[in-house]
Amino acid sequence: MAAQDAAPLENQVVLVTGAARRIGAVIAQAFHAHGARVAVHFRRSAAEAGALVAAMNAARPGSAAAFEADLAVDSALQALPASVIGTFGALDVLVNNASTFYPTPVGTITARQFDDLVSSNLRAPLFLSQAAAPELRRRRGLILNIADIHGLRPLRRHSVYSAAKAGLVMLTRSLARELGPEIRVNAIAPGPVLWPESGMDGELQKRIVARTALQRTGTPEDVAKAAIFFATAAPFVTGEVLAVDGGRLAGGDER
Repeated sequence: MAAQDAAPLENQVVLVTGAARRIGAVIAQAFHAHGARVAVHFRRSAAEAGALVAAMNAARPGSAAAFEADLAVDSALQALPASVIGTFGALDVLVNNASTFYPTPVGTITARQFDDLVSSNLRAPLFLSQAAAPELRRRRGLILNIADIHGLRPLRRHSVYSAAKAGLVMLTRSLARELGPEIRVNAIAPGPVLWPESGMDGELQKRIVARTALQRTGTPEDVAKAAIFFATAAPFVTGEVLAVDGGRLAGGDER
């Protein structure tokens, strides 16, 4: 991206959780391309996070840093925003992207699975937002939650995940009311953008795409563009959930 296009987020600091890989990495790259300094959070993917940060710093020295944290640990939730502020001197945007996803068919759900999915998809965004709020209030910043269309429409065999993402949707709206006027809080709900890393039957993929208005899958870049929209072009938008799903919610019956 040309240098003149980087201006909208120049001097802003963005923390993206779960940013070493997949959608999180693309979101981090998009913010960096628009001039932001980027804090890349990771839990296990140290090599990928290191490579991403190295590439950003090669393009713009001192513009990125990696932060390792287990967001299931209370002390880490408190410490991560403080570490980012200590490194960059500020925090303007918190992107709650880190997520855990796996099936929990009713009849087999365990308490450990429930706690794991709720911790990753709802609890961590809440307590990270709370920890970051004083600095975001000072900077009149933005919290951006990466939800899921299945927080708006349940996914079979994923009842706990769907419930946790539904909670994140309501958390977005609740925080928008509580943290305004200084902090805006919005969410993006991706649809068929990336298939699960564990794999998915090809015929099932085709059926999902067939029930999508645009008749194709999206890309991580589509999600990243929505994130940049909220950060640069939506100063009067808060409490909103934007489905980036190619019209999947408008499609036919769920699988």
